[in-house]
Amino acid sequence: MGKYLAVDPRSLGRVNFYFLIPVLVFNLLVNNGLPLKDILVTMGFATAVMTTIGLIALVAGWLMYLDRPVLMAAVLTSTCVNAGNYGLPLVSFAFGKEALAHASLYFITTSILSNTLGVLIASMGHMNFKDAALGLFKVPTVYMVILAVFLNQLHIQMPLPIGRTINLIASGTIPLMLVLLGLELQRVKWSNSVRAIGLGTVMRLILGPVVSLLLSIPFGLKGAARQSNVVESSMPTAVMTIVLATEYGLEPALVTATVFISTLLSPLTLTPLLVYLGR
Repeated sequence: MGKYLAVDPRSLGRVNFYFLIPVLVFNLLVNNGLPLKDILVTMGFATAVMTTIGLIALVAGWLMYLDRPVLMAAVLTSTCVNAGNYGLPLVSFAFGKEALAHASLYFITTSILSNTLGVLIASMGHMNFKDAALGLFKVPTVYMVILAVFLNQLHIQMPLPIGRTINLIASGTIPLMLVLLGLELQRVKWSNSVRAIGLGTVMRLILGPVVSLLLSIPFGLKGAARQSNVVESSMPTAVMTIVLATEYGLEPALVTATVFISTLLSPLTLTPLLVYLGR
């Protein structure tokens, strides 16, 4: 479709970024039934994993003398995981409903971080820290998270017509993200920044499992919580990074190539990880 109909990926990316993703995050937050302790542990774990891998990627990219936009693109692809349209079905099939509840919360956390920290990283490819930080206040997901927490704390139930509308909108997010991935894949350029593509892929598929397994110990993760959180942390690069790269002009071809390669190679690392966690 991208090749023959000249569809603009940036327009679809903006629909996803400014409308569908905020609704999806809001919908997941208001419908999650985990205890507060489990919620805080999972959110803390996801944040710790994302931050640790991001810092390692930043140092590694700096040592590789990558240009600033390329470096920020590598950090972005290293930190943002495909915990939604890939991670959630995988956890559900492998470990069942209990693990899926934890995985959903992990996805929510990474979605929030991708729409805050990810925006900051993407913006810093061409902006200074101050301007990039101020740009966070233009991200609608931030306000949807605040609204969802407010409604949950006051135990306010969504009216049925509104709840159905939100569910309908949220269900379109992942399909549109996959369409966007397809549109970007036919524009992939493989000749430049091979080191950055390799860095993002290694960070996601190799460092992701290692860092998450190590951090699961101090966080006290066990059973379904450990299985789901470690698997989610080991997913390939998120399709969401293409949305961010397209929106902020941060090496979209490089980011898309990393998404493609890390997804293609992910069964080689995820399969033994599932066997290990399932013992």
